[in-house]
Amino acid sequence: MTQALIAISILWGFVFIYAIMATMDFGAGFWSMLYINKERTRATNIANRYLSPTWEVTNTFIVALVVAVYSLFPGAAYSLGTVLLVPGSMILLLLAIRSAFLVFSHVADDYRKILTYVSGITGLIIPGLLISVLPISHGEYVDFTDGQTLQLGKLFTSPNAYAFIGFAITSTLFLSSLLLADYAKTSKELSAYTVYRRDAMIIGPFVIIMALFLMVTLRTEARWIYNNMMDDLPLLLISLIGFLVAGIALFFPTDQDGIKGHPRVAVIAITLQYMLASFTYGKAHLPYIIYPAVTIQTGFTDPNSFKAVFITYIVGFLILFPGFFYFWRLFMNDKQYLRQKS
Repeated sequence: MTQALIAISILWGFVFIYAIMATMDFGAGFWSMLYINKERTRATNIANRYLSPTWEVTNTFIVALVVAVYSLFPGAAYSLGTVLLVPGSMILLLLAIRSAFLVFSHVADDYRKILTYVSGITGLIIPGLLISVLPISHGEYVDFTDGQTLQLGKLFTSPNAYAFIGFAITSTLFLSSLLLADYAKTSKELSAYTVYRRDAMIIGPFVIIMALFLMVTLRTEARWIYNNMMDDLPLLLISLIGFLVAGIALFFPTDQDGIKGHPRVAVIAITLQYMLASFTYGKAHLPYIIYPAVTIQTGFTDPNSFKAVFITYIVGFLILFPGFFYFWRLFMNDKQYLRQKS
């Protein structure tokens, strides 16, 4: 494995971790908004209880992602920065607005509903903008004749771009509803668990539909990456099995308390399924960062610099990973926090 391949694997790892955590985070904001006037289900309380300690942790990974791009692929940073100037600026603006409103929603009781609505709406828009980076990287919407220019009109009239956006939104709602169902069950909030389990079962089929639509539009608009993905068709089929396992886990078996479904199994199965599907997509994307002009080799940093950065990342993970693990265990097992009544 070459140094450039190791570097892009690290970068893709950051992308995957942030994608999973962020979709759960953004989705929780949407569900909090949706059920804000339905106190009997306590669904909003569960969403807020999950959202409160996690959104700050999630945002650290987007910082790590940007740092990784500039430290590992400085040659590609200029092209990415130029092409993604408009969508990137919109993403940063919405992230700043959402973060500020999440903070103030806990101290400004008179405006809590308005702030919650802003958080919920941006929680759906941001994933759509974030995933638009992927069709842009396919090169169909970038003009390389005079530098690098993003053709926004062509991008936002492309079925493939909307397929990615639809897939991002449905995945956000699906993943977050699964995790909130698991969190509600752990918290013994059975009314909220019933609501989120139902939402997951409703949205799940739409995720599959959007994934199929995405593949169909890839075939017509970015045939090179579609063909590469078809070379690993068995991996895609195995990932589909993971989706089916998650669906089965939501229906049965019934546990000793008479509660139907095992959302924890569903969350694990779906995470593994997305990991396998994203690996297949990432492998198919190689060796390009932006097709066809920017590759992992042309954008790669100096080998000596890579060694220093790689060692730094290893040390950083050795320090941070135990902290994140402890945070998660505390978050999911602290009975006083899980079962608070207000």
